[in-house]
Amino acid sequence: MSRLRLHAEKHLVDRIGWLRAAVLGANDGIVSTASLIVGVAAATATRNDVLIAGVAGLVAGAMSMAAGEYVSVSSQSDTERADITRERKELSDNIAFELDELADVYVTRGVDRELALRVAEQMMAKDALTAHARDELGISEITTARPVQAALTSAATFSLGAAMPLLMVVVAPVGTLVPVVSVASLAFLALLGAVGARAGGADVLRATARVTFWGALAMALTAGIGKVFGTVV
Repeated sequence: MSRLRLHAEKHLVDRIGWLRAAVLGANDGIVSTASLIVGVAAATATRNDVLIAGVAGLVAGAMSMAAGEYVSVSSQSDTERADITRERKELSDNIAFELDELADVYVTRGVDRELALRVAEQMMAKDALTAHARDELGISEITTARPVQAALTSAATFSLGAAMPLLMVVVAPVGTLVPVVSVASLAFLALLGAVGARAGGADVLRATARVTFWGALAMALTAGIGKVFGTVV
């Protein structure tokens, strides 16, 4: 038995479906809720006002994330199904043309024509539709859209992310809400960036700096608006 059969490789790209939704949800939860809290707190609101605004932002944001992910990923899923349906019909109508088409795909990837035809014949003999979906359309098990998974992951991670700055509102003194929530939220964002980069095999420092910068910018803008208007909207 070969080493490849003994060793089942696990690739980081296998995580892309849930990792993207998880990082996006948690990041949005921290940034949007912390920004909302900082903006309201900067307008000299009471702790109760800030908490109400934060909780409302958590609930609305989680539902918005879930609905947005479900709708967008469902659109991707609909497109994939339409393409596969068309490909199934083309295979039924003109199998010879589809064989040449698949061979052409392999030729463009560097396989000589004769070998490409043999490979295409063998791939189509096993599962023609799967071969065309993967190699011609770029649809595979890894990249297939999963609307429910994306919606639930985004809602859950958004709620978790939003809960972090809300916790700071509960434990921090009223007069220090803005700096405490800001600093803690930036720390949460840095941790999220590092964890997400680690899980995805990306550069940790770059990912951490990226999410921290945009989080700081968002909170600075909302704090400025709260100071300028000086009232809770």
